[in-house]
Amino acid sequence: MRSQVVILAAGQGKRMHSDLPKVLHPLAGKPLIAHVVAAARAIAAEQICIVHGHGGDRVQAALSGEDLVYALQSPQHGTGHALQQALPKLTKAPLTLVLYGDVPLVHPETLQELLKAAGKGVAILTAELEDPTGYGRILRNKAGGVTGIVEQKDATAAQRRIREINSGIMALPTARLAKWLAQIKNKNAQKEYYLTDIIALAVKDRVPVTGFKVDDAGEIQGVNSRAQLAQLERTWQWQQASDLLDGGVTLVDPLRFDLRGTLECGRDVQIDINCVFEGEIALGDNVSIGAHCVLRDVTIAAGTRIEPFSHLDGAQIGERCRIGPYARIRPGTQLGAEVHVGNFVEIKASTIGDGSKANHLSYVGDASVGRNVNIGAGTITCNYDGAAKHRTVIEDDVHIGSDVQLVAPVRIARGATVGAGTTLWKDTPPGGLAINPKTQEYRAGWQRPRKAVKRK
Repeated sequence: MRSQVVILAAGQGKRMHSDLPKVLHPLAGKPLIAHVVAAARAIAAEQICIVHGHGGDRVQAALSGEDLVYALQSPQHGTGHALQQALPKLTKAPLTLVLYGDVPLVHPETLQELLKAAGKGVAILTAELEDPTGYGRILRNKAGGVTGIVEQKDATAAQRRIREINSGIMALPTARLAKWLAQIKNKNAQKEYYLTDIIALAVKDRVPVTGFKVDDAGEIQGVNSRAQLAQLERTWQWQQASDLLDGGVTLVDPLRFDLRGTLECGRDVQIDINCVFEGEIALGDNVSIGAHCVLRDVTIAAGTRIEPFSHLDGAQIGERCRIGPYARIRPGTQLGAEVHVGNFVEIKASTIGDGSKANHLSYVGDASVGRNVNIGAGTITCNYDGAAKHRTVIEDDVHIGSDVQLVAPVRIARGATVGAGTTLWKDTPPGGLAINPKTQEYRAGWQRPRKAVKRK
């Protein structure tokens, strides 16, 4: 059945103690509300209306899409009042699904089932909790039918013992919303207009009300504090780790793993502790990621090993490479097969051909490096003149000694050798040796300066 979504996101989130609107606090690297919008899009909602309030400009700036419309709630007088602000924005879709900007883990499949349960009536998403403190309780008659929802602060002692709680997520018939919202009163402890009062009004109008109980209560967890946000982060990360484990990936410790994007893995991939994956990551067969690595928007081909404490960002890594430890691969880098990038080597916006090596303490930036090139320790490409970047070209089978400065723009032709300590600013022909002539002197009997001895 056709549906639209309203996301309530106007709350300030005082318990977060932050200038950032609550719904913009990050979960797995993106704002809480972005997860909710993604779930709404996954069920092909006709339109998504976001009801904003505190920090509304920042909320709108954080989101994009032609399917998004916005409604302002100011001041905030409760969830029923929030949905009233959305009424002028609603389409004629038969069902309106109400979601919350701070409840980010609900699955699209669950929302689809909720819409089916609603039919032409009302469906509310519920869960059973060991400790239901703080949640509205689901009231049912002897036949099990839902008759209403009572908030914690308004519940009797007997009602507070009910363990089935209201998630706040519900599917409602769009055509009846204006009438029901007009009838909601604020005669409660909070002096607010509760959206949950719609349930009693639906029962009164003999509209079917279905309570759809979710199996995993983690789906309806909300965020009201930093502690709850941290708990939700671990819940989300455990779900991602479990999916990877089920798919055959080895995680040395699933509790010390962070995914803040998407991660595709081939067969027999191994990931050590405390690794962070951001953006879009693809790991080929038999890839190994050492401890404490950070990977962002990276593709790594089969058989490559990333040693501990390496950072890779915006790069494509070929087959059977060896990276790190303590290597940094920056955006725009492409490595061929069997490339070695060793400890404390940084590569930026460069292509490195098959079999080439930079094993120690080097910087390669804005360079095109051929096949089977050796770059010695302490070598750097001097690519920036203070105003513009220039390119270094190193052709196949070049050997560069230690402590070399390559002043771009410069080309080192195939098979050339650059001696240790050379500053190279002119193109070299193929083969041969490029060096800076030096004179070494020896002075016999020279005395090293000595510190004066302080007498006591």
